[in-house]
This record gives sequence, C-alpha cells and structure tokens, in this order.
Amino acid sequence: MSQDQQPTGAPGQTDPAGHADSAGRTATAKEPILSVKDLSVRFWVGDEWFTAAEGLTYDLHPGEVLAIVGESGSGKSQSSMSLMGLLPRNGRASGSARLGHRELVGLAEERMQHVRGNEISVIFQEPMTALNPVYTVGFQIVETLRVHTVMGPKQAKQEALRLMRLVEIPDPEDRFNAFPHQLSGGQRQRIMIAQALACQPKLLIADEPTTALDVTVQAEILKLMRELREKVDAGIILITHDMGVVADMADRMLVMKQGRVVEEGTAQQIFSAPQHPYTRQLLDAVPHLGSRAGEPGATAFGSSGQDVELEYVDDLAAIPLESNDTYEHPGGRIETDHTALRLAGATIEYPAIGRRKAFRAAHSIDLAIAPGEVVGLVGESGSGKTTIGRAAVGLIPVVEGSLTVGGIEVAGKKNKDLRDLRKTVGFVFQDPGSSLNPRLPIGESIGEPLVLHEKLKGPELSRRVEQMLESVQLPTSMRNRYPHELSGGQRQRIGIARALTLKPSLLIADEPTSALDVSVQAKVLTLFRDLQEQYGFACLFISHDLAVVEMVASRIAVMRHGHLLEIGPSSDLVAQPRHPYTQRLLAAVPVPDPVEQRRRREARDALLEATEGGLAS
Repeated sequence: MSQDQQPTGAPGQTDPAGHADSAGRTATAKEPILSVKDLSVRFWVGDEWFTAAEGLTYDLHPGEVLAIVGESGSGKSQSSMSLMGLLPRNGRASGSARLGHRELVGLAEERMQHVRGNEISVIFQEPMTALNPVYTVGFQIVETLRVHTVMGPKQAKQEALRLMRLVEIPDPEDRFNAFPHQLSGGQRQRIMIAQALACQPKLLIADEPTTALDVTVQAEILKLMRELREKVDAGIILITHDMGVVADMADRMLVMKQGRVVEEGTAQQIFSAPQHPYTRQLLDAVPHLGSRAGEPGATAFGSSGQDVELEYVDDLAAIPLESNDTYEHPGGRIETDHTALRLAGATIEYPAIGRRKAFRAAHSIDLAIAPGEVVGLVGESGSGKTTIGRAAVGLIPVVEGSLTVGGIEVAGKKNKDLRDLRKTVGFVFQDPGSSLNPRLPIGESIGEPLVLHEKLKGPELSRRVEQMLESVQLPTSMRNRYPHELSGGQRQRIGIARALTLKPSLLIADEPTSALDVSVQAKVLTLFRDLQEQYGFACLFISHDLAVVEMVASRIAVMRHGHLLEIGPSSDLVAQPRHPYTQRLLAAVPVPDPVEQRRRREARDALLEATEGGLAS
C-alpha cells in the first residue's frame, strides 16, 4: 500500500462494540474466515486491460462486519464478486483469497459450485436481474435449500415459508407462487435476502442489501444480518453507499477510490476522524434528515444538517397504525385549477389474471402536484407508491375516481389514446438493470426517444446524447458501452438521462437515487434541482430515503397499505409528524454516526421486543 492507503486506526485500538482495527483486533484469537492478499481484478475492454481493483489486502474474522465503501465504479462489487468466480468472461482476478484453507482465486468451477450458496452467499444489488424470471420466488428459495441440504419437498417449502416470514414478506403463502415481476422492488430484495440466508453461510457478501428497502424493513433486515453473524459466527462483507447502514452494521471499513483502498480503520475511527480527503468528501456528501438549505441554490448536504430528535412512543402496541385517516398539515394540499398531476378519489387496481383475483393497490387517493412542484411520496415497500406513478402514465387502470395529467383525463383511456400524453411524461424506473435494453449501447438507449419523437439523427443526435451523458456526470466515451459493462450506479444515471431527454413537463422518479453512492447522489440531486428549476417540470419523487426526499420535495405524502396517511410541507412533516406511522418511519432512519445509531437502534429494538406482536399487520 502507498502512504495514503494505510489504515487510520492505531494498532490494537478497539471500538465500543469490542472489535478492533485490522492491525490488532480482539478477534485475533480466531482464525480469519477470509484472508485476501494483493487481490486485483482486470477486464479486457477495447483491446486493452482495464483495472477495476488493485492490491486489496484484508482479513475477515468470524462475527465481523467489514464495510467496503466508495463511489460507483470504484471496484467494490467486482473485487467481491471475484471471490466467488462471478466475473464476466472478459474479467480476470489475480492474487490470493483464502476461505479457511481453500484458495478461491482460480478455483475450478465444479468445486466453486459447492462453495456458492453453502459457504458463501451473496445478496445481489439488483434482485430483478438476479432472480430467474421464469420461476416462482418460492421455487427459487426451495431450490437453494434442496441443492445444499438434505430436505424433502414439503420440508423445504415449509422452511422457505419460514424464511419469507422472517424477512416480512406479506401473505407468504400467496407470494410463494408469485413470479419476480409480480412483486415490488422491496419485496424482490427481501426474497433475495431470504435465499441468501437459507443455508446459514460462513461468509455473506451483501452488495447493497438495503437499496430497495424502506427504512422500517431495512432496520429489520439489518437486525437479521446481525443475528446471523451471532448465531453461526458468520463474517459479512457489506458493500454499500448508505453511510447510515455502515454506521449501524460495520466493525471495520475500507474506503475505495478508483480501484484502490485509500483508508482503512474501525467504523468509529473513520466516522469521527477521517484522514483521507476522499473519505471526508464522502462523509460530507451524506444527506442529514432535518437539514435545511440556507440560501437559494445552496446545497443542504453535509455535517451542517441537524438530525431530527424524535420521541419514542412508550407503547407501540397502542399505535393505531391501521388507521387510514389522512393527517393534513397547513399547506398539505394545493387548490388550483392548473395541475401537472391530480388524483381525486382515485382507486387503482391491478386487474384479475387467470385465477388470480384483482388486487386493489391504492384506495381513494387525493393528491395534486402543481406545475413546477416536486412532491415526495414515501412509505413501505408494497404501500402503493410505484402504483400511483405507473397509473399516471396509464400502465395500471384507475377503477374509481379521476386521474389527470396536465388537465387530460387518464382514467378509462386506452393505450393508443395516451401516446401523445406520454411524450410529456418522463419515467425513471427503480431497477435500471431491467429497464435498459441489454442489446443496445447506452448511447442508443438515451437517443432512442429523440429518434422516435423528434426525428433527430446524425451530428445533432450525437450532440444531444453527449450532452445528457455529461449532465449525469458520465464521460461521453461511455456511449458505446452496454448496460452490463456499467456498475449499478452508472446504469441508474443512464436511466435518469434517458427520462430527461425529451424535457418532460412531468417526471415520475421511482427511486432515482437508490443505486447511487452518496457523493454521486449529492451531485445528481443538485443536478436534479438545477434541471427542475431550468425546465420547470413537475415531479412525483418516489423514494424510501426520507432524507433525500426532504432535500428535493416541497411537500411530502406518506402512504401505507394503499392509503394516503399524511401530507404536508417537507419541513413541517419531518419536524412534527402527526400520524404514528410517520413517526415510526422517521425513528427507523439510520444516522451516519456509529455511537448515535447504536443508541437509536438499542432503544428501538427494546421497544419492539417489549411490544412484540402488538403492531398492526
């Protein structure tokens, strides 16, 4: 390692959880589960070798969580995927990675198949592309159990249902026979986690395990992962851009930049006293719930934000979470004849298919967005957030009430009647891996709307495509790459660029920053505000990240189980939430401070244990 790659902590110094840094930890009495020495990953691209990661050296001990953080494309995921032989054909790994006494680098495929799933499990970043679309989710969990353990079909199904309940899949008996595309993004992520935990692995590689999860389910999933390492003494490699999750889970941290480790130490050391300028830049970019922008155009990121102090409810069992009454703050609803999007008593229903009954996903929604306004929509996975966005472009029918876009009624219209309307609506999808055409270079994907709707071609088309790439902080040289050659965060930025290509009057942004690391997220949100101010488009900003929503939205609406529970100005709703469910959401938001987050977690877990079974389903 070079000088700026040296660990920051002093040898032998431990954190409050009893773990010490890499130079002298208390866990050294146990042999490491994983020992990585001088690991490098390279890809053959454009007739030359491209280095994705170089010189990684670390040990992972039983019961330890090692967080690897850094910008998108820094080599976090590829260095970890190389441990399981999951690099694409043009990828090569060198160096050493020993799982116990077994060398993983260069291990034959037949022997690696016995390691995957049994000794090492992975929670992939994009569950829609990781799950097989032609098999039910229940079958895929059962398959993992039966391949790696001695179980009959009935026993494996019961265990799969237990795992689905463990990760809080609603109606697991019904969802067992569902296909991946029939579940929400958060539910697919939970299925992936259940599959990864099935065989209680020695090493769990969690690649953005909570990207698609709302904060309440995220808290439960992180609790499950902590219990896993305690029960089977598993080691966990946590790859994430969410510094709140790192503060909640990690014992040690590796900070990567451009394929190299620039700082290493315990989580508390790095959060409290980061040494490398890049690490300080990452931490300064973390959004803080309750932060405020000072002057117009000034950013609201960084340590200047103050965390919202929330009082914990003494008796969670007494919280009437099943109440569907809407709490309105002053200014929570707008009264104007000119709206970019208006739902008036709108009930949205997925139609019946075969033996599957129709499913009512949103009930009597009253919501309006003025031209040029950004409204945030938050809530748990499956609460109906994405459903409203899809209904706005006519992808899901409105069975009762009214839904208008720019004054034009959408309810009851057929697809051919909505073609002209859809030109004015942009959509950023939650899963960029499945929303981009894998056969098209990203330059063609961005330019496709321009070819179809504006008939552009030649130099003008190339200029507009390159302009959009630059606007989302990507080099124009990437235009000839395919989606699978980009990281998750880079694919998400391509999805944002494509949605903004036609300069829409209404943008439906479904988790637009979920796959972005914090520094790029800060740039994209700043870019988003600049573009929104420049072009004046209205936006329905759907997200589970309350801190991000507060940054960009003038008002926030909270949903649960298809009902709109609370709506109000962002600052008022965050500072003084009225509905108990909103209070619960805010209490579950992790904060980027290991000491404070540990206090919040312990207080929350104690309350949940004291009232177990009291929360409404």
